Amino acid sequence: MVESKSQAKSFVISKKVVLEAWESVKANQGAAGVDGVSIKDFERDLSGNLYKVWNRLSSGSYLPPAVLAVEIPKQHGEGVRTLGVPTVADRVAQTVVRSYLEPGVEPFFHPDSYGYRPGRSALDAVGVCRDRCWKYGWVIDLDYQSFFDSIDHELMLKAVAAHTSERWVLLYVERWLKAPTQNEDGTVVARDRGTPQGSAISPVLANIFLHYAFDLWMSREFPLVPFERYADDIVAHCWSENEARIVLDAITQRMASLGLELNPGKTRIVYCKDSKRKGSHEHERFDFLGYTFRPRAVRGRGEMFTNFTPAISDDAAKRIRRTIRRWRIHMWSGTHLTEIAREINKTVHGWVNYYGRFNPSKLAASLRSIDKYLVRWAMRKYKRLKGRYMRAWEFLERIAAREPKLFAHWRVVTHATDRMVGAV
Repeated sequence: MVESKSQAKSFVISKKVVLEAWESVKANQGAAGVDGVSIKDFERDLSGNLYKVWNRLSSGSYLPPAVLAVEIPKQHGEGVRTLGVPTVADRVAQTVVRSYLEPGVEPFFHPDSYGYRPGRSALDAVGVCRDRCWKYGWVIDLDYQSFFDSIDHELMLKAVAAHTSERWVLLYVERWLKAPTQNEDGTVVARDRGTPQGSAISPVLANIFLHYAFDLWMSREFPLVPFERYADDIVAHCWSENEARIVLDAITQRMASLGLELNPGKTRIVYCKDSKRKGSHEHERFDFLGYTFRPRAVRGRGEMFTNFTPAISDDAAKRIRRTIRRWRIHMWSGTHLTEIAREINKTVHGWVNYYGRFNPSKLAASLRSIDKYLVRWAMRKYKRLKGRYMRAWEFLERIAAREPKLFAHWRVVTHATDRMVGAV
């Protein structure tokens, strides 16, 4: 789409920004929405499709289509979570609006808000949370009941209006909030609350809402209670159990006043027990952003002691092992070892980079199964190794010694004795 002099429009929106929004949408890929148009379909008439988006946004006539509701299983087998899948064109339009809105609100966000912000990551939040668990003895682990489905539209629009002078940004945010949802059976459901998870605009909207609903309120009411927030995943730190109960009661009332509800089955007060903290409590562990925080035995200065630290959560470890099983690497006997590495390394790199940041030995316990499958692969591929389990391990160890960077998981699974324990 070429920038050109055009007729006067109601709103001034750059064609270059529309093109950059498309490039972002294409990079993220994603499924088709209610119109069935995929990324490839949209690209067949890219110039024309982008012009339509720009023209309608600029004239004030853009009306978002329904959002396709797709159900995905929740963790722990607790039912399903509904994601909203906008059309490709709608994702482009949302990304355009986000590009105008985000720079204006970003400087106002709280320093302990980490979700979907430039220069901040979930691992940053996990690291800060770890350090504060060492300092503070108690944690409030907050869990919202259907947060994205419960956001009050009027309050959301009021919050957005405080951060933009662009009338068209507020206009389209309101239209997206009110856009209906279309279920997979074709039924259309009107929406008077919430913003669908999965849309390009929803992360910044969620951050704006919780900036006022939680961050600023906590800073005003409990300035000595630090917290880490990643979207709606929040952990707050207290000096004592009594303080934690007072703060939790106040947060519960605050959320109720905004039409939000905490999940009573998952919201809890946790004791950060270690060698210096005596006694016990009903809850001495919690999960945050894929990591489990709990007391762990560690060695320091030649002696063992208990520290309250994070490591990959049991649920994340199970998902990794399940994925590895589904690969069925041992059946790839017609594939060369370097091709296997090329096929799986991108995924494994992601696991190592994220879950290997804190206590990587816990991640290694799950990644060892890759080597066990590779040993079975070697026994199937090479006649001289058939049925000779230890010989196959020695074969793999020689390759690991010669090419230690061949497989991504060898960064954390480094000891032969560790890899040679047990069989799949």
